[in-house]
Amino acid sequence: MPAEKPSLPRRGPAPAVDQMSNAELARMVESEHPYRGKALFELSDRIPHDDDAATKVAMLSRLTSLRRARLFDRVSLAWSGIIALLAGETEHSRASAYEAFGALDAAEQRDMLDYLEVTSIEQAHPRIA
Repeated sequence: MPAEKPSLPRRGPAPAVDQMSNAELARMVESEHPYRGKALFELSDRIPHDDDAATKVAMLSRLTSLRRARLFDRVSLAWSGIIALLAGETEHSRASAYEAFGALDAAEQRDMLDYLEVTSIEQAHPRIA
């Protein structure tokens, strides 16, 4: 009789992040929940209309866990938050983006500017489709 293959732990159904408060979403991200990316993206979607969401995304972008978690290539979850803040194009979201960018170390700042193809963060006006 062949040995049973070990099964991977199940993630469970995705939480209904669109029905969660900003605070609940931020807690999911901070606790490194398996769906923390989904929670961060939901908060990011709220940025253009919700200064509290922008503040939380800027705060979360400082987490070491998000700075290490790669979406693709060099782009981390932290960068995706900063890019969403820039793309929000509100006075508050832009100021929050500059603060969050300023909290990155110098090498990470250079990499991000290179990725965004700008020489200063203030020049970056990314569009999120």
